[in-house]
Amino acid sequence: MKASSSSSSLPSGPPYSRPPEFPNYTYDVFLSFRGEDTRRTFTDHLYAALVRAGVRTFRDAEGLRRGENIAEDLVEIIQGCRISLIVFSENYADSSWCLEELVQIMECRKTQRQRVFPIFYHVDPSHVRNQTGIFAHAFERHEATVHQGRDKIARWRAALRGAANLAGFDIADRHEAEFINSIVDEICRQLTTPYLNLAVYPVGIDSRVKDISEYLRVRLDNAVCMVGIWGMGGIGKTTVAKAIYNKFYHDFDSRSFLADVRETAKDSSGKIALQKRLLSDVLKPTKIEVGDVSNGINVIKERLRSKKVLVIVDNVDHVDQLTALAISRDSFGLGSIIIITTRDRHLLQLVKVDKIHLTQEMNEEEALELFSRHAFQNYSPNEDYIELSKRVVTYCGGLPLALEILGSFLFGRSIGDWKSTLKKLEKIPDDTIQSKLRISFDALEEWQRHIFLHICCFFIGMDKNHVIKILEGCGVAAGVAISVLSERCLVTVNEKDKVMMHDLLRDMGREIVREESPNHPERRSRLWRQEDVIDVLRDESGTEETEGLALILQRSHILSISIGAFRNMRGLKLLQLKYVLLTGDCNKLPKKLRWLCLRGSSLITRDEFRDASYLVSMDLRYSGPVRVWEHFRRLWNLEILNLSHSQYLTKSPDFSQLPNLQYLILKDCVNLPEIDRSIGLLSQLALLNLKSCTKLKDLPKDFYKLRSVRTLVLSGCSRFKKLSKHIGKMRLLKTLVISGTAISEVPSSIDELQYLDFSSRQGLSGLKRFSQDETSAARIEGACKLLKL
Repeated sequence: MKASSSSSSLPSGPPYSRPPEFPNYTYDVFLSFRGEDTRRTFTDHLYAALVRAGVRTFRDAEGLRRGENIAEDLVEIIQGCRISLIVFSENYADSSWCLEELVQIMECRKTQRQRVFPIFYHVDPSHVRNQTGIFAHAFERHEATVHQGRDKIARWRAALRGAANLAGFDIADRHEAEFINSIVDEICRQLTTPYLNLAVYPVGIDSRVKDISEYLRVRLDNAVCMVGIWGMGGIGKTTVAKAIYNKFYHDFDSRSFLADVRETAKDSSGKIALQKRLLSDVLKPTKIEVGDVSNGINVIKERLRSKKVLVIVDNVDHVDQLTALAISRDSFGLGSIIIITTRDRHLLQLVKVDKIHLTQEMNEEEALELFSRHAFQNYSPNEDYIELSKRVVTYCGGLPLALEILGSFLFGRSIGDWKSTLKKLEKIPDDTIQSKLRISFDALEEWQRHIFLHICCFFIGMDKNHVIKILEGCGVAAGVAISVLSERCLVTVNEKDKVMMHDLLRDMGREIVREESPNHPERRSRLWRQEDVIDVLRDESGTEETEGLALILQRSHILSISIGAFRNMRGLKLLQLKYVLLTGDCNKLPKKLRWLCLRGSSLITRDEFRDASYLVSMDLRYSGPVRVWEHFRRLWNLEILNLSHSQYLTKSPDFSQLPNLQYLILKDCVNLPEIDRSIGLLSQLALLNLKSCTKLKDLPKDFYKLRSVRTLVLSGCSRFKKLSKHIGKMRLLKTLVISGTAISEVPSSIDELQYLDFSSRQGLSGLKRFSQDETSAARIEGACKLLKL
């Protein structure tokens, strides 16, 4: 019997070496014994019983014992065995050869994680451990032999002590046949607990388990260590957990791998089955009935709290599954390792794991190799398929599941088949991949799904705070929802605070929306595909079922759309148009709009939009008309206004119409000479971004009265010369960016800004300070000079 291997033979490419946790074993068991004591009795019977059980067993019947030193070929045999059985008999310690063999066995246990079991055959284990009794007499004789050397004797004593401290078998008063059967049963159990098979081609596994392995290696043996492996569906969490199991398998007498807990634990009977499996794995061959789930929790705690165990709880999606398995530090013995894999970070936080490991996507090199292994059974693509393979790898975005599924599907197919598959994937994602990813979506509550689909269709790449504001304006708790989606790896928030998502998750969400009405896009809740949107708007076939619509065009393909096309979209809350000319009566725009994004677009109308009271965010970047915002009145709920890159903007809004504005962004408005003094009415303003407003010289005095501003960006305002002495009253100001301005000195009151961050302070450190008194003195001195003239 050999240890199972996860790798298969490959036709070509660089050597695909077997990972170190899958050694090639020559034998299952190495049998160490004192020949004169038991060769023709106990050891002979034990050897025969092992062979009958199908266990490949080596015993030295071939005369490899020569002289006092252990033969090199026998050392190689010991190294090539999974398990060593040491039969300690009365005269075992008399043989220096046996003791040298024992030293080699214990070294293999340390360096190769070989399993070692002592058998105490009519000897007291304490005599072996402490070299007392008959073992003491043996060592008296060894020490009398000067040429043995004290170092060698010390190694023998240490080896005996180490072996006797291991869990093993003591014949005591048992019948020999019964004793041998118990040994064989346990050895067979050890051998039939296989290494877990990893992926067919475990590309990149070593790099993914390195951090966890290093962390576990330095763990405290006097503590229970709990680690979470977290990541999106199909990213390889289970494979990483299996690799960790294989690396640490031999450090534990008791271990259990509970696969796919989510599927098994759907009802109480499934939870009971998992409890029994855990108890059976750890306490074999003991069988324990647990009754119901509640009782099972108590049984696990009672029976396993003193056991040092390795437990993998794979694919958990609800905390009650962990509760049913009593997953906590006080349920297991010191030195135990508990590993949980999940798509939900919050579960790991609930059980207070010591470390959370995020499983990352494959890099480009790893992804191309994994795909090639499946598509070509080679380490790289065939020459004619290189560019097509790179396109598939890009589509998969480093997701192992997708790479394996598409690689296997495309194996042996023609270039024409590859091209048609890629074309199809652009419109409709692969069903097998989507079904795996959709598990996370289906586990969400209805309102969380709603927000996820909005993000898929409209908000990828947007500032998280802006997305939250817009969606909360739609009446949902978006902040909590985005936290949940992030915890479940359905969205991410990058270092710039942008909401991001894996392309395959985006495609999954959009496909869910498309399936709402495959042949009638006007009946879908969201419209984003260009051809569908244009058809619906041109035909004016929109319905009140549509909540969001996006039409993203290129500057070279500007399209004119009548506002009348929206007349039937009474439920529309999210509208994003890029390079679209809107014409007609703006009062026919849906009145429930929360987000209006007309980036690079124009609103060609003379009508005043009298009712935009629901609007939360207005994005008019790159807009053409000089005063496009003036078409909108009574924007009481507007919190975000972005007029960036509006080169023809010569006047800022009348802010008295925008009492709840929090974010005002006017980047690169190069012809804007001043900001309306009504900005001082914005008591909730948190951010003012005036980057590269090159005609701007100062800010209204009333602006410096605002206590809510946290961020002020003036970088690139090359004519801006002076900050008001009252800036010190802006107590919450945290970020102040003035690089590229004409500011050479700042008021001393700026030192009163206790929340100002480090980078802002660094930017101010080289500037001269001035105070109110100094300014007055300078003016008086100047007046005196004029009088003298």
